[in-house]
Amino acid sequence: MPTKKVIKKKPPSKTKLKKAPPKPRAKKASTVPKSIGRVTHFYGHIKVAIIVFKQPIKKGAVVIFSGATTNFTQTLNSMQLDHQPIEVAPKGQEIGVKVGKRVREGDELYAVEE
Repeated sequence: MPTKKVIKKKPPSKTKLKKAPPKPRAKKASTVPKSIGRVTHFYGHIKVAIIVFKQPIKKGAVVIFSGATTNFTQTLNSMQLDHQPIEVAPKGQEIGVKVGKRVREGDELYAVEE
């Protein structure tokens, strides 16, 4: 009679293969623009908007005026605080800004990312 060979299986090893750490994913850029100010008043005969800024902003910055019927981009070339020209608009102060088009109370300002 032929003899049968018995094959013994090895028990599974206790050490598991370690997975490679996940690759870091690039963070998505925020597509929602952040408001930097709000129009509180507009003088149509001299085309000056009174704006309260939520953060300091420098003269020459490019901003977007946006509202229900307003949507245009402009460079802040002329800013005044108490009828004196300023280079940086401080946070929380009412600043007079010369604008090229009509704006309305409640319109928001957004910074243009460059």
